[in-house]
Amino acid sequence: MDWIAPYLLGWSFAFALITAAELLLPRGPERIGNRLAGLGFWALWLPVSALVHAGYQHLWHWLGVAPLVVLPLDFTWTGIAAVVLAPLAGALVYDFFFYWCHRAQHRWLWRYHAVHHAIRDLNAVNAYHHISEPLLQAVLILLPTSLIVSDTGQSAAAMVVLLHLHASYIHSPVRFGFGPVGRLFVDNRYHRIHHSLEERHFDRNFAAFTPLWDWLFGTIWFPRRGEWPAVGLAEADQPRDLREWLTLPWRPRAPQEEPAAPLRPQDRAAAASG
Repeated sequence: MDWIAPYLLGWSFAFALITAAELLLPRGPERIGNRLAGLGFWALWLPVSALVHAGYQHLWHWLGVAPLVVLPLDFTWTGIAAVVLAPLAGALVYDFFFYWCHRAQHRWLWRYHAVHHAIRDLNAVNAYHHISEPLLQAVLILLPTSLIVSDTGQSAAAMVVLLHLHASYIHSPVRFGFGPVGRLFVDNRYHRIHHSLEERHFDRNFAAFTPLWDWLFGTIWFPRRGEWPAVGLAEADQPRDLREWLTLPWRPRAPQEEPAAPLRPQDRAAAASG
């Protein structure tokens, strides 16, 4: 449980730093109301996430489950370069499992993940997920990564800070990207494509850290010059209060009908074409 406070502080630091960059280099008008709503959702989501992760770790320890494979990614043989290489390698491994978790969410768990995609004013703090997300990640990311561990030595803390900063940045409308380095690491322009309202962008750019996995598995779309699409869901507005945030996956259609989830991207494309 000693890691919970650093976990919460790490997210707070990422939010503060990337929000400051947004205010200095904005792409559009500032909407304070959306930031405040996003912070409110995170204030509930982060403690739930920390408790789920802690409970999962205690359960795995109680069951005596040990890693099946340990990947030696500490890079101590590189000397001082290990300070950079080890956290990058750890992030790469994490991103592989995140990629497949993300694809599963779009294919089978869309009604919950749609809460994240419903956001129309993306920024560092207005990039929340549904409260069910920590449970899904425990099964689809924590479980496999606990069986295939990457030994990054003393760089684990640096890797966590790196991932928190990067996760905030890729949802940010800040006016700078990675340029040519964006071929190696996901920037906000690349991830914006994943949230796009345009049909040609549906089910693209699932990876959050490196485009490598999208390239290998055929889901890549590198943004063109000036490509900054509108985001959100055509059939669902972003949550405006706590009730809407919690209930969006089960918004009813009409009396005596089954509760309907927001359409998946591929379903919207099929409906539009036919």
